[in-house]
Amino acid sequence: MTKSQLPQAYRHPYEFDPQFKKSVAYFSMEFAIDQALKTYSGGLGFLAGSHMRSAYELKQNVIGIGMLWKYGYYDQTRKTDNAMDVQFREKIYSFLEDTGITFTIDVHHTPVWVRAYYLNPKHFNTVPMFFLTTDIDGNDWLARSITMRLYDSIQSAKIAQCMVLGLGGARLLDELGYEPDVYHLNEAHAVSAAFHLYRKWGSADEVRKRMVFTTHTPEDAGNEKHDINQLNVMSFFGGVPLETVREITGITDNVFNHSLAALRLSRQANGVSTLHGEVSRHLWGGYPDIPEITHVTNAQNQRYWTDPQLEQALQAGDGKAVAERKKVLKAALFKVVADQCGKLFDPNVLTIIWARRFAGYKRPDLLVQDAERFDRLMNQTDYPIQFIWAGKPYPSDEGATHIFNSLIYRSYLHPNMAVLTGYELALSKLLKDGSDLWLNTPVVTREASGTSGMTAAMNAGINFSTYDGWICEFAQHGKNAFIVPVAPPNLSSGERDDQDRNHFFDQLEQEILPMYYDRPDDWNQLTLRSMQDVNTFFGSNRMAAEYYEKVY
Repeated sequence: MTKSQLPQAYRHPYEFDPQFKKSVAYFSMEFAIDQALKTYSGGLGFLAGSHMRSAYELKQNVIGIGMLWKYGYYDQTRKTDNAMDVQFREKIYSFLEDTGITFTIDVHHTPVWVRAYYLNPKHFNTVPMFFLTTDIDGNDWLARSITMRLYDSIQSAKIAQCMVLGLGGARLLDELGYEPDVYHLNEAHAVSAAFHLYRKWGSADEVRKRMVFTTHTPEDAGNEKHDINQLNVMSFFGGVPLETVREITGITDNVFNHSLAALRLSRQANGVSTLHGEVSRHLWGGYPDIPEITHVTNAQNQRYWTDPQLEQALQAGDGKAVAERKKVLKAALFKVVADQCGKLFDPNVLTIIWARRFAGYKRPDLLVQDAERFDRLMNQTDYPIQFIWAGKPYPSDEGATHIFNSLIYRSYLHPNMAVLTGYELALSKLLKDGSDLWLNTPVVTREASGTSGMTAAMNAGINFSTYDGWICEFAQHGKNAFIVPVAPPNLSSGERDDQDRNHFFDQLEQEILPMYYDRPDDWNQLTLRSMQDVNTFFGSNRMAAEYYEKVY
């Protein structure tokens, strides 16, 4: 009989809803819970944080297992010339409780001590959560450094991080005397947990009975792969012999694909949007022994993200009240713009925001690449416009950092253009609150879901996007969003970018700006429709319930 009772000190502060009684341990490398807790980098963490909040609201029998990053992801600051800088600073949290639970896992056949900290649900309205660290007495510097930086750039260090989450997270549950019905891997970082379960239960079928897997990656290149012999030397497989690893994962060559192994050791898997589910079935369908891959579309927690006064105006169907409240929220955001950039933005002016993780396929500088047309748009006064960028590149991604800094330098040319640093939960909330138009420019099929536009829409920001990810399930052009046509697949990347860019400019100049300034009633109705539509399906309470229905 499964033991699904946590020790008294860590139990949920509610009786479980009968439909959500099955016990689930949710493993994620990152969680964005609150601005005060720096255990995330971007969208994966935002999604996981909303899931933990909604599981609490729905009284689900879920716990979260993550990592306690000493330096977080990184602090995004500025150099003397205003270019972005990367700072690693120790984070200290008085609200996390030391469980007193310590244990070892082997890394490179050497015992590494792991300690678990507990996040009480009362602090941030989440389910009970546990965070693992190796930065403790008894470890040497190398072992302590494993949990210092989220997504360490050194390959062996990142492998060790995955081992702490997977092997360490599974071992923590044993230390708690807790055997959940479901081990949910949010991405494949924690796949090493499967090998701990194999040693515990003695067969791959017993592992599959308990494990489910969510993939967030829409293309093969994005899935983690390592040399299987290197992983074996690092003790990644938790003492399971290499020939047994090959047998139960079906991997016969020397390339260990983490996602493929997670799929083959799970009884159920899912993509994170309707389109991504289709892409995932196509991507993995040619491999044998793959479980059913369904989809559960990502979502965000409305109670955390939505401005209460905007929600009241929506419930009253009062578009003018929404518009007035937006001006107040924009003014709050513009104080940050003034503080960081020395520019005074006007709440009465249409404000476009591009803000999310800075990555090449998301094309943050797509519009700026046509400098002449961009400058003309920014300088014209018939329909004034304000533009804000924000987001964190991966700290060692020189290409993305160069794009970020090039936008900073270009902003010197325009008093109505700003680039903000410090993109974390608090700034993200201000940006969603203050956006009139939420710009989303990924290459089509490269975005598995994306969720930033959901929270913008909850706060009366209109999505202006390519047709990809969650947008395909939400957007109706001209009714609740503005969508650029999909470029033909036979175009070169340069031709595709040119076509997308021209469509963005055309819609801005010919549809969006005239509506905002000349037909405010139409804009208000568009905003109300967008808010209604996003709230209907893209709240994470729906998502958390759907995981029980379709995956658990």
